[in-house]
Parts: sequence; C-alpha cells; structure tokens
Amino acid sequence: MSTHTPHEAVAALRAHPQLPDGPDERFAGYGIMGMPFESGHYLALREMVASSLGPPYRTVWHREPNGTWTIHTTAAPELSCPRYFGKATAVNQVPHIDVSWTGEAQLEVNLGDVLHWNIELASSPATRMMTAMGSAMPMRALTSAPVLTTMGPIAGAVLRSGRMRLCGRTPNGPRFRAIPLEVWRVATAEASHRGRALGRPAPLDDQTALGDFWLPQRGLFFVGQARFMPATASAGDVAIERAEVSR
Repeated sequence: MSTHTPHEAVAALRAHPQLPDGPDERFAGYGIMGMPFESGHYLALREMVASSLGPPYRTVWHREPNGTWTIHTTAAPELSCPRYFGKATAVNQVPHIDVSWTGEAQLEVNLGDVLHWNIELASSPATRMMTAMGSAMPMRALTSAPVLTTMGPIAGAVLRSGRMRLCGRTPNGPRFRAIPLEVWRVATAEASHRGRALGRPAPLDDQTALGDFWLPQRGLFFVGQARFMPATASAGDVAIERAEVSR
C-alpha cells in the first residue's frame, strides 16, 4: 500500500516515466479522473508523462451543463485524448495548461483566462483499499480485460462514485483499458470557468459517459496507466464487453 502523498507519487512518476509493454497504444500519467459540480459543469484533468504515440501532454476535459464537452489539449489531437474521445467532444488545442502543486495534497490548474481550478486531495479507507489492490496485483492481471471488467463495478461501489468501467469502447472506436494504480479522493475544490464560479462539488443529476467510459460522480485523483486498442475486437473481448453491458 502506498504511504506517500499525491505530490510524491506524481514526482516519482515524472522522475521515472515508464510505459507498460505491449503492441497497443500506451500511456502513463495522473490526473483528476473527473469532478462534477452542483452547477452541472464537469471537469477532468490528464497529464500523460509518457506516451507510445509522442511527447507528454496535458488535457482538461470540460462539460457544460447542457451536456456538450470540450477537450483542451496541449498536444496534437491525433496524439492525445481526442484521438479516442474527439467524436463526442469539441477539441481545442492550446499552448499550455498550467498545473502547480501548492502542497503535498493541493494543486492548481489554470487554462489561461478560461479556467481556474483549485483542488485539495485526501485519502480514505476506500481509496487506500483501491491503492492496495493496485499494488498487490501483478501487472498482467491489472491489464486483463476479465479482471478490469470485474474491478470496475467494485471500484464504483467502494468509492461511491456511481457506475465505473475500466474497459470498454471509446466514442472513436478503439477499446480502452484504464489501470488506476494509486487513488485519492478530492476533499475540497473550487473552480471558475470564464470568470463564473462553478459552485461546490456535487453529483450530476444523471451520471455522464463518453462511450463506455463513465465519469465518476465524485472527485477522484489517480496515478496509473491506460491502453487503447484498435476497434477490431477479439471474440474474447467482445464477449467480455457484452457481459459488462448486461450488468
């Protein structure tokens, strides 16, 4: 089980960025898996410190109360998150997204004059349990579709974050496998978008998803890996996806 702070976890990741082995498209990074606000806005953050496609990058995902999404990315869309999710979102390439750690569990995210976001993280018995699972299981198991299919609903229940899927299909077609190795919860947060406060963190009336990727109903921070595979699925993967959908 991890006993270090979120900042220490990110510093270790940046100091030794390592990609998992494999022929698929692979990423290692951290971020806010997602955070809903009482105003109906929704934010997510990704910083991929290593990528099999190209240089590191950052993205901010923003959902308006009317349900429209925009992914702001510091890399070319075809080399970053819009490669997989762009069919369901608008895409805005930006020169930089600033992420500053102001403490061992506090960070600020700034996107020019568009977004200001302050976050404080904390651990809980549930997040410590999920981190312990990530530490105890071999990587071969953590990248297995059957294991991830089982872990998704367990993580959603344990973290009280609504429906969660750790594998499935993205809006653009490729299949994803999300591998959270360390998890913390968002204790407090405040954000403003174009000068307007988004209100307190609170679940959306209806949980939102992009393809098979369900965004959590409470703020969660992760350090982990992601894999994306071509849209042509094996028979085994198709069977697993159908089993997950039927739950």
